Amino acid sequence: MGELTGLSKVTAGQLLARLEERGLVEVTGERAGGRGPNAALYSVVPSSAYVAGLDILPESITVGVADITGRIVVEVTVDPLDGKDPVKAVQNAVQRACATASIDLTQLRAFVIGTRGVVDPRTGDVRFSYDLPAWHVGVLASLRRTLGGSVTIENDVNLVALAEYRYGAAAGQDDFAVIWAGVGQGLGVMLGGRLHRGITGGAGEIGWLPVPGEPLPADVNQPQSGSFQRLVGQEALAGLADAYGVPGRSVPDQIRNALARGTESYLDEVAARLAVGVAAVSVVLDPGLVVLSGDVGKVGGERLAGKVEQAVARICPSRPTVVSTTVAGNPILRGALVAALDQAREQVFSDTV
Repeated sequence: MGELTGLSKVTAGQLLARLEERGLVEVTGERAGGRGPNAALYSVVPSSAYVAGLDILPESITVGVADITGRIVVEVTVDPLDGKDPVKAVQNAVQRACATASIDLTQLRAFVIGTRGVVDPRTGDVRFSYDLPAWHVGVLASLRRTLGGSVTIENDVNLVALAEYRYGAAAGQDDFAVIWAGVGQGLGVMLGGRLHRGITGGAGEIGWLPVPGEPLPADVNQPQSGSFQRLVGQEALAGLADAYGVPGRSVPDQIRNALARGTESYLDEVAARLAVGVAAVSVVLDPGLVVLSGDVGKVGGERLAGKVEQAVARICPSRPTVVSTTVAGNPILRGALVAALDQAREQVFSDTV
């Protein structure tokens, strides 16, 4: 600790003693050295604080709770009731998770909620979400009155980018982009080790990217109206699978079957369509690394990612490396916990009161 902080050994020892008195660290063993008594080994007390991350979907709410060391202690998925009262739905889901893990609600120091839609970076409110109309301006204030001030709402694909940055294919990369290919299309951008959200929070709404040959949207309030969404959305890729005779009940199943059967022409066409979005991002931002996530990116794996990289190289002067996601589990939930832990650790270890 002295080497990391520049403090003397005596001062570092005093700080450890104060942290131990506050129940934040504890002696977990000792190490034999040379002369004199053995050195005490300390570690953070896992139960000194907890955080919650949430993934909000129209049909479900998934809650993960982690201790201050980052270990996930519980993950539950609940029905959001009728979806008309997001505050009550979130409160019920969090209470269910705490009860399952035998944790008191007061031990949660931060809540980060991942949701589809545009989140205003100035106010933290959801500015627009087609799939979740009940999530509107004012919901954040109500959540903070119910759960406390440490509630944050974040765009779901931005949280996926955080998960890739901390645990996944972009670990150690300060500049990269994540393209979410699945139900809806999304983009998360990390520049200089920080998320790029845009002035209004609309950075990353790649589904609206204009694509040559695809009609421009007549009404942004209508789903499936974005040009890129029309090219690579669920309906478009399902129709493509039918045209190539690839079976499957869903787009991920179809891609999985194409990989198993070696239906290269179908996979090449899927890759060419995804490459349109990757190339558009690359010529503007030149991130160097693009991670394919979502159901399509995860199932397609490195084989599909390699085809996308080759397709981008044919149409784009800046040639990014394209890889598949390596985040285990729910990437939105993992990213929400990353953000919540950063907040909680700042609170717990910076508070001198």
